[in-house]
Amino acid sequence: MSEMPESMEAARATERANEAIRRFMAARTGRPLWPAERVEYGRLLTVWAEAQRGGLPEAA
Repeated sequence: MSEMPESMEAARATERANEAIRRFMAARTGRPLWPAERVEYGRLLTVWAEAQRGGLPEAA
């Protein structure tokens, strides 16, 4: 079984994080985020940013 090149893994991690952010925000369309939701949104952004830098976050 061959391993996926690191850049492809990072791209997939970025896409997964981006999709998690989209789902999170779509579920809250039309209203401001509550304090706990702002914390979760910040966590999702951190996961996305790490994936953008080539890190592979555990989960979005």
